[in-house]
Amino acid sequence: MFAPLRGRAFSNGRVHKLSCLAGSRGWSSVASESTPSDTETSSSESHESTHTTQASSSGAKDTLARLSPAVRRKLEGHLRVDHAGEWGAVRIYQGQLDVLGKTGEGATLEEMAEHEKVHLRKFNELLPEYRVRPTLLLPFWDAAGYALGFGSALLGKEAAYAVTVAVETVITEHYNDQLRFVHQTEELQDEKELRQIFKQFRDDEQEHLDIGLERDAEKAPFYQAITNVVHTGCKSAIYLAKRF
Repeated sequence: MFAPLRGRAFSNGRVHKLSCLAGSRGWSSVASESTPSDTETSSSESHESTHTTQASSSGAKDTLARLSPAVRRKLEGHLRVDHAGEWGAVRIYQGQLDVLGKTGEGATLEEMAEHEKVHLRKFNELLPEYRVRPTLLLPFWDAAGYALGFGSALLGKEAAYAVTVAVETVITEHYNDQLRFVHQTEELQDEKELRQIFKQFRDDEQEHLDIGLERDAEKAPFYQAITNVVHTGCKSAIYLAKRF
């Protein structure tokens, strides 16, 4: 596990470590049209990743074979929400960067965006491995995420970070729910990789939340209204993504 750098600027090394956790394959076809790809890896890294991915895929198939229908449906719902959420997060940060990218907040927003891209890449790999389709509402999350990021940034950096705090509060809770689900479900006790992924990504989202607070999110105009609306929107998105 990689210790969060709470309250400090991110380092390139941390992003590299996260990239290693997520694997070195490019974006899957479901994300390639709207999301920029990561930096290409060397041939040796790609070769190593291929073996890792094959082993992971085999483990996923073994897991699916022994899951009851109820547990499988719940796991599918969680993974579909994860993918949709990380897709939306990438688009939120893109919208904010298009407004604030050349200000003093640009570097921080860029580093947080890189975390979300790593998360999304991992779920692009996990969905086909666990035979989970992405949400049918992905085009809506794409547009809504960008609009939320762009619009909040127009109100100033405090409003942009208020959105970060609101979104990451809900997403951190969601990852905690998944960790409890994996821990409490006997059929998933051997899913060490999923547990590690959920915990690492939960820690990353908590870090983003902390940074938003440190950068004066609570000083945003209409802070309480912004957070209430975004909370409700995120919870509704989770509900819909699980089902459609």
